[in-house]
Amino acid sequence: MKIRTSLVVAAFVGVAAPLSAGAAGAPFVRITQPANGARLDAMEQNRLVYEVEPGPRGDHVHVYVDDKEVGILRQLKGSYALETLAPGRHTICVKVVNKAHTPIGVQDCVSASVE
Repeated sequence: MKIRTSLVVAAFVGVAAPLSAGAAGAPFVRITQPANGARLDAMEQNRLVYEVEPGPRGDHVHVYVDDKEVGILRQLKGSYALETLAPGRHTICVKVVNKAHTPIGVQDCVSASVE
């Protein structure tokens, strides 16, 4: 009886552990810096600070400035040094993409003015 119980528990743990380890939360992207509507200095190196949960369909994220891809990020939380931005208004986005680098519809964008 003890051996049978141990085998059942071991089998259950062997099946349940990989599922819970691979299960992801609801996908999201959060840009925390720069804030939406921020004014950035054209002479400074500006940083994008982000946090991502790619979800089960996502693999990594891409950074876009004015709809142009400028970076690929593989960390779920971190920062990225933006290239020097020309003066004017810019839209900065972080988009979750799949292994084929196709956006899956999970993103966050902010607008910033560079002076």
